[in-house]
Amino acid sequence: MEYKTIIDGVAIFLSIFGAIIIIFGGMWAIIEILTKGIGRDTIDYKAVKMDFTSKIMMGLEFFVAGDLIKSIITPSLNEVIILGIIVAIRTVVGYSLNLELKEMGKNEGDNNK
Repeated sequence: MEYKTIIDGVAIFLSIFGAIIIIFGGMWAIIEILTKGIGRDTIDYKAVKMDFTSKIMMGLEFFVAGDLIKSIITPSLNEVIILGIIVAIRTVVGYSLNLELKEMGKNEGDNNK
């Protein structure tokens, strides 16, 4: 098997795995809200949101890893520019989600006092 084929397969696997993590997180959040809503239990939206947000962030990390590996295969200037833009966007989204997680965790800690 050729080196390029292996690297391409790894990059695709990482991207697919990232998508699976995000889809799983979304489905888990939906199931959590529906089961508690149907059972008339109190829904802790912050906990559901924190869990989903952490899954989104983890999925984004796998996407970035896949994109970095893809850039090894085709290191043209155009690919590097596109990769830089994608990584910048995902970094900003990840940073925003991380701030939101920290803020929710801090608020949760304040409520427990």
